[in-house]
Parts: sequence; C-alpha cells; structure tokens
Amino acid sequence: MFALDYTSPRAGRGPEELVPSRYALQVGELDVLVVSDGVLPLPAATMATNADPADLANWLDHMFLPHDNFDWPLNVLVVRSGDRTILVDAGLGSQFPGFPRAGQFPSRLEAAGIDLASVTDVVITHMHMDHVGGLLVDGLKERLRPDLKIHVADAEVRFWAQPDFSDTDMPAPVPDVLRSTATRFMDEYRDQLRIFQEKHEVAPGVVVRLTGGHTPGHSVVDLASGGERLTFAGDAMFPVAFDHPDWHNGFEHDPEESARVRVGLFRELAENGGLLVASHLPFPSVGRVAVDGDAFRYVPVIWDY
Repeated sequence: MFALDYTSPRAGRGPEELVPSRYALQVGELDVLVVSDGVLPLPAATMATNADPADLANWLDHMFLPHDNFDWPLNVLVVRSGDRTILVDAGLGSQFPGFPRAGQFPSRLEAAGIDLASVTDVVITHMHMDHVGGLLVDGLKERLRPDLKIHVADAEVRFWAQPDFSDTDMPAPVPDVLRSTATRFMDEYRDQLRIFQEKHEVAPGVVVRLTGGHTPGHSVVDLASGGERLTFAGDAMFPVAFDHPDWHNGFEHDPEESARVRVGLFRELAENGGLLVASHLPFPSVGRVAVDGDAFRYVPVIWDY
C-alpha cells in the first residue's frame, strides 16, 4: 500500500488537516489513492440545465443543499501498478484566484508521501481546466520526470484544436478559460502526449477507454486485478445523475450522448459490482451502483481505517 504519513508534518508545511483529504484502498494487487483537489463552487442550475427549475429545487431540498451554489468536489486518482505510478487527472491548479478552495492536489500528494518525480504516467480523462490545470502550476513541470507519459484520447486532442461550445450551458466566462487552459496544456506537454484511439493499457491492470459524451474524447479508467474492479468515471456522472440520469449538465458538450454514456456506465457497474470513483462525487467517492427502477442508487463503501 502507499506509505502514508499522517502524524509527522514536514518542515515548512502547514498544520495537518483535520479532515482527511486522501483515501487509500487496494484493488487486487493495485494500490489506489483517491486524493481531494478541493471543491469548486458553481451555480446549482448548472447541474440540470434541461430540468424544470422546480424539480431541481425539490431535489436540492431533498439533498439538504442550497438552491444557489453547489460545491463540486474535485477528486483525482493515484494508482501504483508494479513499478509504475499513474496519476489520473490533475485537478484545477492554483492559477484561478476565483477558486481558492481548489487546486490542492500537489500539496496533498506531498503530504501523502508521494514525490511528483515518482509519477511515471498521467491519464487525462478530458481537457477541461479542472482536470489539466494542476499540471500548469508554476514550477510543477520542472518537478516531473522528463520521460513522463501523458495518455489522452485522439478525439480529445482534435476537439480542443477547434472546440465547439454550442451545446453547453456554462457560466459566461468559462468557455474562454477552458479554451485557453487546454491550449496552454497542449503547448507545454505536446511532446509527452501518448495518443490512443479507443482503448489503451497504461500499465498491467490499468486501462483507459474512450466514452465520449461529456467531451468528444472523454475517457474513463478501468482497474482490474485479482478479480476486483474499480472504474474512475471522470465527468460521466454527477451527484444528481443517480436520481435523474437524463438531466443534462451545463459542461457537457454533447448532452444527449452524455446521458447515454452515463446510463451505460451505471448499468455496467451495477452488473459487474465494481467500485466507482468519479471526479465530482463527494470525497472519497468510493462506492457501488445499484439499479432502482428507472433510476440508480449510489452505495458508498464503509471507510476502512
């Protein structure tokens, strides 16, 4: 398992966090660490752009959530397979002053005893700013190994060369920031990209596969070892999606396809009984999916201390 230091703050580091921001588990022989990158406050209406506002308000009341803003959790994954250490997504980064509670993953990896120089591979589920921004933090690239491999779908790279926001429903400033962040990411890491088409084995037991929907190149990561499974679903699902998988999220570039992908993954997970982790489910987001009529249930695991 990952060597975690919960008790001894390192020199120069701030006080230890009272609330855990990392959660370790094993999937067969694979060591897995879910790391919180923080939270991202966004308008609640963004999570259900095709829903009747009254229906969304009822759901928010049912979940004891405010009607105005919703704190999107931001989760990233670290997987150790043999001598490979794989980071799945990189969080938001600290270059967006409007989101001071996000962009925590570099310091939280360090707090968990994981040196950025030990990361051999990065898998990018898609190139939205809260998934690649962490790699653009000042001084971070210099801490990464020069032979780092960054795995991303060909469809995603091609999409961000000329992105289309016509079917999204985002806050007005967001598309320009998404576009500029994706462009900067490509400029800085183009030589380290390892492009795949439909499916690619990153390391033994670690496979990334294209789903599309949220973005044309959106992908998920499947872990399989010793008869156990875990799927990191990226942005294929959000908290409201279990009750209302047909509700569209404003950040989806193809809302109809996103809904199909979402339902397909839910059914797949319900059938195979594998664990689910997703970018924007409440930390640590480790659970299973159960079918409940026309909807689905998220069943969180009991934390193993």
